[in-house]
Amino acid sequence: MNARHRLRLSPWLLLSLLLCWSTWAGAVPLDVAQPSEQPLSLTTHAGILEDASRALQLSDVRSAEMAARFRYQESPSTSFALGFTRSAYWFRLDVGNSGDQPLTRLLVVDNPRISLVDAYVPDGQGGYRTWFTGADRPQTGKAYANRNFVFPLHLPAHTQQVVYLRVESSIGLHVPLQLWTADALRSYEREDDMARAGYMGIAIAMLLFNLMLFIALRDRLYLLYVTFVLITASALTIKNGMAPDWTLLGLPLNGNVVYYSAVSLTLSAMLLFMRGMLQTARQLPRVDPGLRALIALYLLSPLIYAFALPQVSRVAIVVNLLTAFVMLGVGLACALKRQRSAYFFLAAFGLLILGGASTSLRAMGLLPTNAFTVDGLQLGSSLEMLLLAFALADRINVMRQEKLQAQARLLQTQEQLVDTLQRSERELEQRVAARTAELQILNSRLETLSLTDALTGIANRRHFDEVLDKEWKRAQRVGEPLALAVLDVDWFKAYNDHYGHPAGDSCLQQIAQTLAATISRSTDMVARYGGEEFVFLAPSTGPDGAHSMAEKLVRAVEALALPHVRSPLGHVSISVGIASMHNDGNSPAQALVQRADAALYRAKAQGRNRVEGG
Repeated sequence: MNARHRLRLSPWLLLSLLLCWSTWAGAVPLDVAQPSEQPLSLTTHAGILEDASRALQLSDVRSAEMAARFRYQESPSTSFALGFTRSAYWFRLDVGNSGDQPLTRLLVVDNPRISLVDAYVPDGQGGYRTWFTGADRPQTGKAYANRNFVFPLHLPAHTQQVVYLRVESSIGLHVPLQLWTADALRSYEREDDMARAGYMGIAIAMLLFNLMLFIALRDRLYLLYVTFVLITASALTIKNGMAPDWTLLGLPLNGNVVYYSAVSLTLSAMLLFMRGMLQTARQLPRVDPGLRALIALYLLSPLIYAFALPQVSRVAIVVNLLTAFVMLGVGLACALKRQRSAYFFLAAFGLLILGGASTSLRAMGLLPTNAFTVDGLQLGSSLEMLLLAFALADRINVMRQEKLQAQARLLQTQEQLVDTLQRSERELEQRVAARTAELQILNSRLETLSLTDALTGIANRRHFDEVLDKEWKRAQRVGEPLALAVLDVDWFKAYNDHYGHPAGDSCLQQIAQTLAATISRSTDMVARYGGEEFVFLAPSTGPDGAHSMAEKLVRAVEALALPHVRSPLGHVSISVGIASMHNDGNSPAQALVQRADAALYRAKAQGRNRVEGG
């Protein structure tokens, strides 16, 4: 009776109708029949349900009562910013395919730092396929090899599905949900990998250069900087979810305890380097003990994180921010004393601290999720490394000038001592020159390694792109034909799933050796393009010649007779798309790759284990 009486009251009735309408409106299936080159943010399409007890199961959230409790955002945003919470959260996504063809979309959780990510995707037989992954779990549990969490959604024609996600984190919880096409995600992955490889290249170059300077000059400051660069690069690798799937003291290397510990070690190394660079013990004697106390706190903090990270993660973020401001204050104080090193420090570490602060404020939910707040620390670290390289070079110049001045003063009193100091300087310059030459040799070796695929031993994509650009220009200049083929191992993912990744690696190695042996002309080139995809380039070769070469490759791989129970053929095979150019005007070299890639897709569509021309 009481419930009926309440329903008669118009305000309650109106509120109930509005809530029901809101829930129904938010649950309208998202039609993904039309492909898009850009990711689709799902913040207004996915419903969210807080599970404060962290005890709800899939069967619970699928009930009609729970379905009505999912809430949908009306205003678009880049992510669900849930802050520091101990609750678990469920997401519900109603997705449909109104097209006439089945399709696949990729659901991406674009944050590798979420501790636990559980995905429940319909399996097409009335049940759900589940993946249990997350930063605090082994990376082998991922559905898709990516630094983030990616789950495939297979949608038959004219169907609808309900996908569920459960997330939980021991640190700040931000859940950027996106929907990608497979091609668009692969393209983004290539760009993302290049950006992160560029950062690692800068870090390695700075590390090697300053390590050589330390060996040459025996200056402790350079060793501190090398330690700082090494720990910073390691921390960012863990932050980006790209660390190996190893364990450290029983904890996953990609886990949040290890990540927070790496950040603490980075800050301790930064403080040690700052004390040496700014000479705070002499310049700021009252502040220096506090800096040493901070260093001790950061060195001990991994033990605290190991036992109580969920309880102290918010405090750790605040302490990290305060430390950033402390370092800026120290740099400013030294700059006011006209200390030359302080100017470089403020410029270099100001950018790093700004990037780190943007990342920390994003973790606290005070800044939105975007390229600058997600990768702010990496961007700031890259600029900081470059600026500090100038600072350390300036330090060498200052040291040299001070040395010359000392020599001039000593010249007035003792000519013999001046001669001794000059000989020492020449020896020092010879040692620096020798170390520089060694560094050049190392760089040359690194350049050679960077052009070779580590797994297969043949040329990698970078080397192929360089040769393609050169041969393309040559073919345009002399008017000769140029042929290119893109090869793909058929049903390779199924091969990996069945036989395992070591067997998959062995399969790729055998195929690469076969391709290299079959393409025997010295002017031709075979390379691994990425994953299970290979390419070959044949200068002065027309369509017929390229087709003949491609057929030989298909037969050569078939002759390996590598068993493949998941293939309709029963053995490993390849599909090849070829394309050739002759007097193609000013079109770019990538146009040839695109035509060959399109031909490869036709070969796959027509049954695979075949050659198609583009």
